[in-house]
Amino acid sequence: MSVFEEDKIDCHCHIFDPVRFPYRDDTVYRPEGQEIGTAAQFVQVLNAYGVRHALLVGPTSGYRTDNRCLLDAIASYEGRFRGIAVVDNDITRGELVSLKRAGVVGVAFNPAMEGVEAVLGAGALFDMLADLGMIAQVQVIEDQMLALQPWLDKQAATLAIDHCGRPRTHAGVGQAGFDALLRLADNGRTTVKLSGWQKYSGNAYPYEDTWQYAHTLLRVFGPQHCVWGSDWPFLRATERLDYGPLLTLFERIFPDPQTRRQIQWETPRRLFGFDAIADS
Repeated sequence: MSVFEEDKIDCHCHIFDPVRFPYRDDTVYRPEGQEIGTAAQFVQVLNAYGVRHALLVGPTSGYRTDNRCLLDAIASYEGRFRGIAVVDNDITRGELVSLKRAGVVGVAFNPAMEGVEAVLGAGALFDMLADLGMIAQVQVIEDQMLALQPWLDKQAATLAIDHCGRPRTHAGVGQAGFDALLRLADNGRTTVKLSGWQKYSGNAYPYEDTWQYAHTLLRVFGPQHCVWGSDWPFLRATERLDYGPLLTLFERIFPDPQTRRQIQWETPRRLFGFDAIADS
């Protein structure tokens, strides 16, 4: 069975629909052209490649804390999507509960763009996420995890780390930030997204300089704490990207079908609340 025939959940993707949901005036980046991808367009992509569900991540670009586009996609395709929202650190518990009822399973933090204080100043929000059974999703770059790991280890919330931690590919798996990411495996509450190769690779497709990081993360965290994501519709890509080649690349990196099933199906359906939908 090929990866196209296997059950799959895409755990990192974005929706951009600026005609129906205009971008914020203060956004730092305005996706356009081939970067725009509506929910209707994305459903066609998922159907073409046999992807049953997807975790939509609220983007810092375009929308940031305006989650209307994300919530509309979840509501419009009942059961197809779950969401990760972007919120202000001073969000109220009632507002978080409302997001959860609408299909949001967690909150995104983006130190890669906003600095480590975006996380270190969010203790009260992390406490609420833990209490509500929601996820704190964190995107770091290079050695940022070195500053964050001790603090994250003290939090009770379930963690999801984006894009393999986006290490420096020339520095090897022993670099300080990546080593700090590996230490998060010990808390049993952290899952890593094996995704975003193009974001931190120094090479063109198939991004072979990233494979050692993916293999190391799988070995340390285990497939029960790893998921896959496409990062569709590929913001700020430096070369042409398509969904199919990313799926076949994942098959090349992880050739064992049982491992892929755990990463692309079993782990995300449990972690992000797709299990009841899948069983039905």
